[in-house]
Amino acid sequence: MKFTSLILSALLSTTVLGANIAIIDSGTDYKHEMLSSNMWKNQVDSTVNLRDEDRNGYEDDIYGWNFAESNREIIDYSYLGLLNDDIRKFFNIQAKRFYGEVTEEELEWARNILKNKDFIKRISVYGNFMHGTHVAGITVKDSEDAKVMGVKLIPTEVKLPGQKLVQSLKKNKDGFRMKLLKGALAALAKQQMVMLTEIAYYINDHKMDVANGSFGTGYAQSAMIITPIFKIMFQRDPNQEELDILAKHFLGSLISEGQKMTKAAPNTLFVFAAGNDGLNNDKYPTSPTNIVADNVISVAATIERDSIAPFSNYGKKMVDVAAPGVGINSAVPGGKYLRVSGTSQAAPYVANIAGKLKDINPELRPKEIKKIIMGTVDLKDFLNGKVVSSGIVNTKRAQRAAQLSLSMNLNGAIKISRKDVVDIKSSNLISYESIKDIFVLPLPSPFN
Repeated sequence: MKFTSLILSALLSTTVLGANIAIIDSGTDYKHEMLSSNMWKNQVDSTVNLRDEDRNGYEDDIYGWNFAESNREIIDYSYLGLLNDDIRKFFNIQAKRFYGEVTEEELEWARNILKNKDFIKRISVYGNFMHGTHVAGITVKDSEDAKVMGVKLIPTEVKLPGQKLVQSLKKNKDGFRMKLLKGALAALAKQQMVMLTEIAYYINDHKMDVANGSFGTGYAQSAMIITPIFKIMFQRDPNQEELDILAKHFLGSLISEGQKMTKAAPNTLFVFAAGNDGLNNDKYPTSPTNIVADNVISVAATIERDSIAPFSNYGKKMVDVAAPGVGINSAVPGGKYLRVSGTSQAAPYVANIAGKLKDINPELRPKEIKKIIMGTVDLKDFLNGKVVSSGIVNTKRAQRAAQLSLSMNLNGAIKISRKDVVDIKSSNLISYESIKDIFVLPLPSPFN
């Protein structure tokens, strides 16, 4: 009888109301007022006692795990002092710029401070630090029962192939050196995806319904990785053709290896940010958002519901939907809030919807949640040829379809939901697609 009671107690203690959402990012402030009541908590390994009670190999993983530094600390609070008035002012001006509300004086201030190397370094480090918390806040907005797990992927420092490797490559002729360099880049890609696959197994074991990935490596980041290595090996900068070949090879390797990650967590819907380079992902691949799988959805950013954001990546084949991603107010570490822009903010908007659909119908599989989200968008002319669905997500319509799916087939539920729920009205803002002179933080990358 006592043994049966213990089993029953254990089962009850692991019962979860609301979707489980993993935040694969740079750290999550589990103490923040917006997140503390929504944090996922390990019901077995629930105290700091230097023991691995659930025997999963991650000691005291109470709120998640830091894969970057291999410990339980899912955020480094030593960076709290980085937020200052200049950073806050800059993000506010950035948002006002996209909405056409900025003054010439404010714009001039922003342009000038972007010339300050100390400011650039500070905002870049702070942007990385606050990123995961900001994303987490968006995923739980208006979702009382959702639970977020902190998964720290972005490390403080990532070392590229060592000098011994570079020196050995330098000894060979140019053609062979290029072949070896491509092999080294493929090995680097594989090494990174080994960590992501480990993360996928981890979130699968803890039954995460959704995983938000507002991180990535695009063409620009690849060029930054490749150029210094190439220069050391060949004693010159790569030309554009060489850079294109190597960047696409590296990104192709990342995306190919990434298939292992999505297969390791088949019951999780991965929501990936499309990227902030303003490029076509069909032509210039970005990882991991270009991974093609039933349990992957890629998200571009818009200014409200009026235009695609000028910084947002897009792709008629490789980007699925769009969501608001400009001037999004959300949590940042230390109990504060900040308006930030990026596809990093659009992706968790979609992860939020995915969690709500799972709440309504727990039987929905990742493929079905993706189908609902894409099938219930507000169609927009400015997204024709930009995203697969040609539209912006509509939360209420998606929720209606999930509700209907409890008693009918999915196609019918989506069709009726489109009749039952009207499009969300646009704000009639001026399109600012031509804006190119304002700084938007790139997606945090595992490759610093």
